[in-house]
Amino acid sequence: MITPPTIPANEQDRLAALRSYHIIDSTKNEEFDQLTDLATYFTDMPISLISLVDEHEVWFKSAKGMNIRSSDRKVSFCSYAVGHDEPYFIINDTKNHPDFKDHPYVIQEKNPVGFYGGVCLIDAKGYRLGTLCVIDTKPNELTEKQLEGLVKLSKQIVKLIELHRANHDLRHIKNDLEKKNEELKSFAGLVSHDMKMPLANIIVTTDILKAKYAEHLDQQAIDYLTYLKQSSFTLSDYITGLLAHYESDKISEEAHQTFDIHHLLEEIVELLNINLDCEINFPETNFDLNCNRAALEQIFLNLLGNSIKYSDKENIVITIDAEEDGTYYLFKVSDNGIGIPKDKQKDIFDLFATVGNTDRNGQKGSGIGLSTVKKIIDNLGGTIEVISEENEGTQFKFSIKK
Repeated sequence: MITPPTIPANEQDRLAALRSYHIIDSTKNEEFDQLTDLATYFTDMPISLISLVDEHEVWFKSAKGMNIRSSDRKVSFCSYAVGHDEPYFIINDTKNHPDFKDHPYVIQEKNPVGFYGGVCLIDAKGYRLGTLCVIDTKPNELTEKQLEGLVKLSKQIVKLIELHRANHDLRHIKNDLEKKNEELKSFAGLVSHDMKMPLANIIVTTDILKAKYAEHLDQQAIDYLTYLKQSSFTLSDYITGLLAHYESDKISEEAHQTFDIHHLLEEIVELLNINLDCEINFPETNFDLNCNRAALEQIFLNLLGNSIKYSDKENIVITIDAEEDGTYYLFKVSDNGIGIPKDKQKDIFDLFATVGNTDRNGQKGSGIGLSTVKKIIDNLGGTIEVISEENEGTQFKFSIKK
C-alpha cells in the first residue's frame, strides 16, 4: 500500500488561488507546449508535464512525450511535489524507493515511471499551483544546471498562468462593457425617440399661446415663451445628435458604393439648405470613390454644418480638398470661421466636450457632432486632426481607408 501525498496546510486557500486563474481544464496552448519541449530538450528526458493540482484531480496543461489529460490526485507524483516541504521533488530511482516501489505508475509494464523530477509552480502569494516535471522510464538524475533551468522555466510558466488570468478578466470586462454599451444605446435610443414628440408639442404649443393670447401677454411673458421655444429646439437638436452618435456604428457597417466626390458634395449642400452668403469650393479634381457613402455623407454634413454655424463672417468661405493614395482617401475641410482656441483643440472630439463659443444664432453646441465624426472615421479605419487659429478659421484633415 502506497503512502498518500501530503495535503498542504493552506489547501483551501491554495485551491482558491488555483481556481482564480481560470486555467484548470483549459484548452491546449502553444506557449506552454514550447516550455515542455524545452524542458525535455535540456534535461534529455523523454517526458515533461505542466500540472495543475486540483482538489481531486491533477490536470495537465501541457504534456510532452505522454498522451495524458488528467490523473487521480491520490496517485499523481505531482501531488506529492505540491505537498513536499521543498520547492522541488526528485526521485532518481522509483523502483528502489521504499515509498514508491509499489506505486501503480512504477510497476506498470508500459512506460513505467523510473525517474521523477518536479519543480513547484509558485505564484506571487506563495501558493503552489502545480508543477513542471520531467519523467524517465528508467532511473536517472538531474544535474545542478538542469534543476536550475527547470526552476527558471517554472517561473515563466507562472507568468503565463498569470497572463492567462489577466486575459480571462479582460475578456469578461470587454463582454460586460459591450453588453452595458448595447443597453445604454438601446436606452438612449428609446428615450430620445420618446422625447422628440413631447418637445415638438411644446414648440407648437408655445407658438399657439403667443398667437392666441398675444394681447393678454406682457413682454416678460412673451420672452419666457420665446426662451421656452428656444430651449426646446436646443434639446431637440441635442437628442438628434445623441441618436446620430449611437447609430453611427450602424452607418459604418453599410456596404461600399462607387460614386464621385462632386456629386456627393452637391447633394450635401442641397441637404444643408444654406440661406446665407456662403461660398463652398469643391475639390479641383473630381474622381470616383469606392467606400461607405452614407458614412462619408454624415462626416461632411457635420463638418460643413459646423463651418456654417460657427462663422462670424458675412461671407462664409469653405474649401474642400480631396485626394487619394494607395490605401486611403484623404480630405480637408477648411473655413474662415471663428476658429478653435489652442487649449480646446485636444478635447473637441470627446463626447459632450464643447469649445464654449456660441453659433451664429447664439446657441452653444452639444459636444456630440465632432465626437460622432471621429467615431465614424475610427470605424472606417481612418484618422482626423484639427488645425485652427482663433478668428482666422479651422481646417479638419481626415482620412478613411479604401
